[in-house]
Amino acid sequence: MSEPIRSKRLNDLAGAPTPQNTPSSVTTFGASVRGGQAPSVATIAEEPDARAALANLAKNPALVSMIQGKLNTLVGKPSGYIDMLPQPVRNRVSALKAVQSEHAQLQVEFQKALLDLEKQYLEKYTPLYEKRAKIIHGDIEPSEEEIKRGKEIEAAETEQEAEEETESDDGDQSTSPNTGSAEARSAGQTDELSGSLDVREKIDIGVPEDAKGIPEFWLTAMKNLPALAEIITDRDEEALKFLTDIRLSYLDRPGFKLEFFFDENEFFSNEVLTKTYHYHDDVFYFGDFVYDYAEGCEIDWKSPEKNLTTEIEVRKQRNKRTNAIRMIQKVVPVPSFFLFFSPPSAKDLENEDDESQFDEEELSELLQSDHELGEEIKEKLIPHAIDWYTGKANEYEDEDEEGLGEDEYDSDDDDEDDEGNEDSDTGENGNGATGAANPEDPQNCKTQ
Repeated sequence: MSEPIRSKRLNDLAGAPTPQNTPSSVTTFGASVRGGQAPSVATIAEEPDARAALANLAKNPALVSMIQGKLNTLVGKPSGYIDMLPQPVRNRVSALKAVQSEHAQLQVEFQKALLDLEKQYLEKYTPLYEKRAKIIHGDIEPSEEEIKRGKEIEAAETEQEAEEETESDDGDQSTSPNTGSAEARSAGQTDELSGSLDVREKIDIGVPEDAKGIPEFWLTAMKNLPALAEIITDRDEEALKFLTDIRLSYLDRPGFKLEFFFDENEFFSNEVLTKTYHYHDDVFYFGDFVYDYAEGCEIDWKSPEKNLTTEIEVRKQRNKRTNAIRMIQKVVPVPSFFLFFSPPSAKDLENEDDESQFDEEELSELLQSDHELGEEIKEKLIPHAIDWYTGKANEYEDEDEEGLGEDEYDSDDDDEDDEGNEDSDTGENGNGATGAANPEDPQNCKTQ
């Protein structure tokens, strides 16, 4: 089994300075020395002798490396702070660990109850998903009532979008000349809309009037989900046109299975392709189940030429003795969405004969990406498939990213302001206080 995946944020948090460990920031000392930067300690910056000693140290890479190695061994070691506290205070610290243990037990109960609740509601969602699949596939037609309600929802969404555009236009009008009355602008928008509809009617999008169900529904929805769009190739699209449904089910132990249902097609004989994600039974320190590993399935390709995860390259080979030329074929792996069903595994590190062997960092990134992709299909694509098909879901995604981006930029601006103030404090003769040195940012589906 693979090692549990932890996010970068959790790894950073694990190295945070506490009374119980040595700050990991000490490891940036060597980088600061090699970069010719003085450590961000005011007392050292003010001592010429210390500056000279630091400069001499920078000229001795072996000594710097030795010091760096010693400092690295201190990371995470107890600082001794707790042991130096008075006994009554240490007793209270010990008591808090007992309180925290009770909290951890409640977290375990909460996660298990939450998982049970998800399973209960999946049972309620299932009839809706089944009806959706039948409409998409053309097995049934929606009722007049469902069509009416759907059109009312579309009208409400259109009205809301128009109101938002009006508010945006009103803001623009305050800084630009008046372009006419509201009625005139409305008439212009109506003409533009009708014109676009006329153009749309003249464009042949390849869907006949008597089309069955909703052609290429899942392919379109998947291409609108950025994480999936990145891995779907042009060749993949031809096979994904036969995808009729994606279903979710939970395992008896923590974990879930994704099932991809296909109509008969020219590429593979499987009716269903599966991907299963397994989690540890125990709950992680911060209260979540920890991802363990994933299992794919075997894809039965109908021929080597139809295998979308490989290409057959034809090359010329010349005989050194006779100069005769012959054509040889070589199977070359290529990017494909269908590699999703051949997930990476910790065993990839053990296979020394594998030419595509990954190092630990690359494998960790692949495992993390594969897990996140499965979660996106489970949490986003399956529950909100119609919104990904229409593209509406991307609007919500953009709004979330804009809100997050503003917070991040505000933080960066503050940092830049601080740096600017530090620079302004330094005079032309360089006698001002120096700014702090910035630390360096530091199982398996087979295809055949």
